[in-house]
Amino acid sequence: MHAFTFGLKYLGSIRGIVGISTIIVGGGAIFSKVSSFPYFLNTVQSFAVRAEAPRKIDFKHIDPTEWMTSSITPYNQLSKDLDSSYRAQMETLCMQLQGKLCREMEKIDGCAKFRVDKWERKAGGGGISCVMENGAVFEKAGVNISAIHGTLSPAAVKEMRARHQEIDVDKDCRFFACGISSVIHPLNPYVPTTHFNFRYFEVDLGNNRKCWWFGGGADLTPYYLFDEDAKHFHRQLQLACNKHNPSYYNRFKKWCDEYFYLKHRGETRGIGGIFFDDLEGDSHEQTFAFIRSCAESIIPAYLPIVEKRMNMAYKDLEREWQLVRRGRYVEFNLIYDRGTKFGLATPEARIESILMSLPLYAQWVYCYDASKDPRNQHLLDVLKTPREWL
Repeated sequence: MHAFTFGLKYLGSIRGIVGISTIIVGGGAIFSKVSSFPYFLNTVQSFAVRAEAPRKIDFKHIDPTEWMTSSITPYNQLSKDLDSSYRAQMETLCMQLQGKLCREMEKIDGCAKFRVDKWERKAGGGGISCVMENGAVFEKAGVNISAIHGTLSPAAVKEMRARHQEIDVDKDCRFFACGISSVIHPLNPYVPTTHFNFRYFEVDLGNNRKCWWFGGGADLTPYYLFDEDAKHFHRQLQLACNKHNPSYYNRFKKWCDEYFYLKHRGETRGIGGIFFDDLEGDSHEQTFAFIRSCAESIIPAYLPIVEKRMNMAYKDLEREWQLVRRGRYVEFNLIYDRGTKFGLATPEARIESILMSLPLYAQWVYCYDASKDPRNQHLLDVLKTPREWL
């Protein structure tokens, strides 16, 4: 039995395609009207949520049969290095979270399955992309892991040196990155989109010196805001933080609100969560422990909300608003997301994996009138002025 943890993400994710006027972009098809988009309305059902036992996730037990496919590094090598290598620990835990989340989502969806795409990077390492499309519950979902190594590009060195002065811009810098990144776009407008990532980065400075750090976070992007859902999501993240440092939640919640902010729109991308970067902590071990707790909180923080809202009836108006808000999601990731910039600047980056988080459909309507549905204002108020949920 091994005690370990994880941090992570590698490549950021671009979530959409820029459009103008009243077009919908999805899977290469462009529709001129919202009404021409092929989707179904959920049947009207009484909104009685079945009692569910709280999900408790623990990654201390390792069972490769629960993974979506074989690991990037051969499992016999991973298990051999598990006690001594942070790299092995990170990859193992990525495999565990990916496998557990994907299988839970397949059970909830009941129709669609994840396509598992294992890929190699010529410059070193590889990854596993799991993508679901056109499900009964999840319209598009991606859960990607990667473990890569190589030499940093000049653009990546410049980006990192702004925060890590010890990196020499005049030398070739070898790096190792391991991470998991996910974006889940449900079909029903009452079910929020979620994103999470955890990542570990290591740079060889030469002369047996290395600099390392962790980053990550999780956030929620609702289209129709239910305060109880926001509180539940934030509570799970707070519980994970409090196991390690009582100041973490407030600190990282504020960081999340500041990071996921669209300056050109004057609003946040969603109702936040936690976000942290360049986290070193007092030791590898302590920081691993924090990351693992965060990872264990993802499924209990999000999937109960999905199950609670996925059968709510909706009409064209709600779907239209969802697609407009997805456009904002796209804008943030194309313009501001640090991970996306790093991914696109990395030599031989796998573009399909970077782009896996694109929603199938997003919409830009010229001067969209949000007042068509009075409920929209509740969300907009929070996006303009982030709230303290706990």
